[in-house]
Amino acid sequence: MHVGEVPTDALLVRRLLEQQLPRWAALPVVAVASTGTDHAMYRLGDALAARLPRIDWAVAAVAHEQRWLPWLAQRLPLPLPVPLAAGRPGAGYPYPWSVVRWLPGTPPQVDRLADALRLAHALARFLTALHRLPVDDAPPAGRTIAQRDADVQAALAQLHALGLTDVAPLAQCWQAARAIAAHHGAPVWIHGDIAPGNLLLADGALGAVIDWSGCGAGDPADDARIAWNLLPAAVRPAFRAALGLDDAAWARGRALALSQAVLQWPYYHQSNPALAANARHVVAEVLRELAG
Repeated sequence: MHVGEVPTDALLVRRLLEQQLPRWAALPVVAVASTGTDHAMYRLGDALAARLPRIDWAVAAVAHEQRWLPWLAQRLPLPLPVPLAAGRPGAGYPYPWSVVRWLPGTPPQVDRLADALRLAHALARFLTALHRLPVDDAPPAGRTIAQRDADVQAALAQLHALGLTDVAPLAQCWQAARAIAAHHGAPVWIHGDIAPGNLLLADGALGAVIDWSGCGAGDPADDARIAWNLLPAAVRPAFRAALGLDDAAWARGRALALSQAVLQWPYYHQSNPALAANARHVVAEVLRELAG
């Protein structure tokens, strides 16, 4: 998916385990298909998974998750993929890596939500619990609308050059988004990438939240992006009310959802069709909502 991506496979994971974590070397190793972009995942037996960065800019997430996931897992109401061991570069693989808990479940599909309202309330409860945690020495997380502006403008130009969509309404929406008031309150703990691929459903209910590489202290509106990349329009008001976001925060969340979609669409339109499809969905939902 990326220029400079380091290839991985089950044989590599087996060699790394044999060299560094031999107590798990006999477990079956199976590649996990996902829409994830920065890590490759391999299931180890029934209870574990190996998580390997694909690209150099994802390497910092290993130490970040090793540091914060055990702390967060003790304080949040859903299971998290807590790291159980840290691996080192080896067997020709250049990056640190992790062994984490395997969490059962399947990611939700936008058009196949059995009970969207139930999911909206469950997400709001989880995010409220996260946002109420003390930030203390939490690292900064998320990027503001202003910080995303140059990248969004470049992505809009790419969308136009590739002929993927009419960028005029997107450019107009983004121009309006640049005027939205910034977050001036205290930062809160955020996940930083609440998206369908980072949620697991078990028996139709929210069962776990994964991929915490972007977590830290930031704007609570950042986590509202899930309202447009997963939840249908009919349940968004209930989600917003349960999360307690004011007009400015809701508008920021929508703008951040739009920006993420605009960035992902041209980048992944060939290498990650599922993620590109979700980006198109977000764009359509945001434009529809703004059109009233």
